Amino acid sequence: MQRRTFLATGAALVASPALAAPGVVYVKLTTPVGAIVLALEQANAPVTVANFLRYTDTKRYDGATFYRASRPKGYTGDDYGSIQGGLQNDPAKVMKPIGHEPTTKTGLSHTDGAISMGRFAPGSATSDFFICVGDNTYLDANPKAKGDNLGFAAFGYVVEGMDVVRKILVKPRDPNAGVGVMKGEMLKPPVKILSARRTTAPAPKVETPPAEAAPSPATPVAPAVTPAPIAPTPSPPPVAPQG
Repeated sequence: MQRRTFLATGAALVASPALAAPGVVYVKLTTPVGAIVLALEQANAPVTVANFLRYTDTKRYDGATFYRASRPKGYTGDDYGSIQGGLQNDPAKVMKPIGHEPTTKTGLSHTDGAISMGRFAPGSATSDFFICVGDNTYLDANPKAKGDNLGFAAFGYVVEGMDVVRKILVKPRDPNAGVGVMKGEMLKPPVKILSARRTTAPAPKVETPPAEAAPSPATPVAPAVTPAPIAPTPSPPPVAPQG
């Protein structure tokens, strides 16, 4: 199936917290590997964001897991694939499915760091979600495609903690666990989501330019650099199953 501040007076700006963009809600997922901060696009994907916030505000994601890491077959890099988390159909915590918000409606895309809902048929998403590593834009809706062409419902982006996402992506997997397209992609052990809480926007990072180095009396010429290999184009990842 083919389918990711204002300028103010100096002292006041330094002391004040980062300002959230209009229509954006921030959520922090805390795991033993580190924290992941999400910027949820409430203005663009109101139904999907409201659903994610219901699970967050009722603490249903506390104790959930990242249980799946999907990468192209044979690929060992940490720069392409997706990780999937959620409640895996826990009957005590899962709420009713929500309506599908395709990317053609929201204007969002499955680019690097996008968070999106897992589903079977459109309108079947409940709690489970996945985070893209690298551009997975074939997961966007494609009106020209045949069959189910509505893609997945992206609803925000990782704004802090992509290093944590990549660490989870390359964690050990059980080659025998999982069913169908998920076989061999189940993390062993899963990574627990210790908590999911609303938070404030991360403070903008201020980069200090490096100091100019004193010229060396006899700097050797650097040898030609061999271009880094391009990550192979994977076969399209399977539909991120709802769980």
